[in-house]
Amino acid sequence: MNEERAIKVEEVTSVEAPPKARVGDAESAPEKLERKRDYLEGFLAAKPAPADPHSVGGDLYEAVIAALKDIYDPEIPVNIYDLGLIYNVEVDEGHVLVTMTLTTPHCPVAESMPAEVELRVGAVPGVGDAEVNLVWDPPWSPENMSDEARLELGML
Repeated sequence: MNEERAIKVEEVTSVEAPPKARVGDAESAPEKLERKRDYLEGFLAAKPAPADPHSVGGDLYEAVIAALKDIYDPEIPVNIYDLGLIYNVEVDEGHVLVTMTLTTPHCPVAESMPAEVELRVGAVPGVGDAEVNLVWDPPWSPENMSDEARLELGML
């Protein structure tokens, strides 16, 4: 079977031109360009607002976190912050509230660990009063641990 295939050629003699874009007379090109530039005005020259020393990223908050990272679980060679035992740290005018848990309610340091946390946080310069709130809900799980803690324990 031998089919003939033909190529058809169509010659176009003219094409209708597409409509041209119209620029409104209300704004000239320099005015329009100036309007586009003003959204960046002061962007690069503006200095970031100073961090509140009591909020996340503030000096006092970071000093409290550093103090928590100096407390180690006696059975696991990882600090309690990276272990995921610290659920929240609130700093308000020198008063620090730490919400934490333990790996289990039957933990041998259940009575001494919150007192140690309170003592260490209270010793941070700028902290007037430290309070520890020990909670069991949500329960601690290994998913709470930081990557550094998992690496230290060979779980990563």
